[in-house]
Amino acid sequence: MSEKPSEYSFDEIELGMQKSFKVDISKNMLDVFGRDTGDYNPLHMSEEYASSTSFKKRVCSGMFLASFFSRLVGMYLPGKHALHISQSLTFVNPCFIGETITVEGKVIDKSPATKIIKLETTITNESGKRVIDGKARVIVRDD
Repeated sequence: MSEKPSEYSFDEIELGMQKSFKVDISKNMLDVFGRDTGDYNPLHMSEEYASSTSFKKRVCSGMFLASFFSRLVGMYLPGKHALHISQSLTFVNPCFIGETITVEGKVIDKSPATKIIKLETTITNESGKRVIDGKARVIVRDD
């Protein structure tokens, strides 16, 4: 992944425009998220506990996964000029350590008066099952 964000202006963004990237979910990523946020829910952090649940193994925190929408907006669509002002989330299916997810955004609306774009945001697993559905509203700044 490049550390240089996209630099789309409002006028360059078109309805239907899409950006996506893949992430390999590791145990370390989930451990760091739990430590950094203080969310030590055993379903996410304890293999022993999680194995006793209907999931049978650790489940990725939904908010950990949703944090990749920040990368989507801040690095890809629109990138540098983004101000992510809202994000809705629906957690559809679980995600587990070792899976590869695809994070995607698609422009579904844009308002020239406010320079706000609306994105349909999704995360799918490697089997193509949706893990998270959502909508983002993003101001595309002029600076």
